[in-house]
Amino acid sequence: MNAFNIAEHVQTLGTHAKAASALMARAPAATKSRALRILAQLLRSNLESLAIENAKDLASATTAGLAAPLVDRLKLSSKIIDTVAEGCEQLAVMPDLIGEITGMKQQPSGIRVGQMRVPIGVFGMIYESRPNVTIEAASLAIKSGNACILRGGSEAIHSNKALATLVQQALVEAGLPADAVQLVQTTDREAVGQMIAMPQFVDVIIPRGGKGLIERISRDAKVPVIKHLDGNCHVYVDDPCDVAMAVKVADNAKTNKYSPCNAAEGLLVAQGAAAAFLPLIGAVYAAKGVEMRCDEASALILRATPAISSIATITSATEQDWFEEYLAPVISIKIVDGVDAAIAHINHYSSHHTDAIITTNHVHAQRFLREVDSASVMVNASTRFADGFEFGLGAEIGISTDKFHARGPVGLEGLTSLKYVVLGEGEVRG
Repeated sequence: MNAFNIAEHVQTLGTHAKAASALMARAPAATKSRALRILAQLLRSNLESLAIENAKDLASATTAGLAAPLVDRLKLSSKIIDTVAEGCEQLAVMPDLIGEITGMKQQPSGIRVGQMRVPIGVFGMIYESRPNVTIEAASLAIKSGNACILRGGSEAIHSNKALATLVQQALVEAGLPADAVQLVQTTDREAVGQMIAMPQFVDVIIPRGGKGLIERISRDAKVPVIKHLDGNCHVYVDDPCDVAMAVKVADNAKTNKYSPCNAAEGLLVAQGAAAAFLPLIGAVYAAKGVEMRCDEASALILRATPAISSIATITSATEQDWFEEYLAPVISIKIVDGVDAAIAHINHYSSHHTDAIITTNHVHAQRFLREVDSASVMVNASTRFADGFEFGLGAEIGISTDKFHARGPVGLEGLTSLKYVVLGEGEVRG
């Protein structure tokens, strides 16, 4: 496609999405739920054909020399398909928020004023790698009564096309417009430039991918953007704490999966817990091949443990390491004086995504929850739970580290807006 045709293609998608959004906004809850249940069935019954298309993307990515974490993000395993199908079913049984009126209050003038929850209209989703995002975005668009235009990465084009075809099939079978969910059919980057400059068609853009992509879209978009730049998440092991619990959580937060944005990249340990905790977690990380980039105090403890030092990669952390999102078997480790120092470190170095404290001190836990300036803050739980599915949202369209409109996992409510409604009986203003 040349630039003219790309512009024409994206404009056509916008026109069709705008028309479809009006139909989606008034679609009955039962119809939207039916579309989601049909989509779940189609996903499970097309595992073989989806695997064939996904294999094409995996082969191309491997040939192109993509890093292992990026190839991992492309995988569309049967387990991943079942998870997104389950997300569709979870959304189908959730209450429909659209049209809900809340906060209705009688005013001195006689009028009653409240707010109604309505769809945003059309959202554009620009994402890299993970093809399961196609289903997460589509299912949330259906449930929230929106239309969406999806632009996945070139590395997942075969998988995304196959998934988008199933979505449109489900929409049509349920009696909804196929154009409610459309996939940009070209991998040319010019399509992104067109999408983010169509305020007449697109109400909000949601980028999900690498920092470079999100910075570009935030800089150039002519429509509002819901975003997060990176996921530098922390686990802070407090004094006092349950050491066995701390080891279990710190292990899961880092090694459950290295590539997601909710994986822990920094481990902070209170001075009073370091001697008991660090040798244990160091042994776990060493056995799993996790490189530990440490401050001087933590390196001293880890290197003094023969079972660890003989097999582990222990290096000195630089200033940049405290800011780093590794997306790999690497973690930064620092000993801090206590909860005050941990909170200060996180608020300075983190990306305000997800941070956790492991503690048996209720006051410390409450302070951490109140004072850590992140979209998700946890007590005695792995950062890997920062996910729309795990939060009971059915699915998520991304994680927002913004402070307006939507923050944290963006699910159904994050794709809606509120408008004021006024009910009267002929009142006029004097």
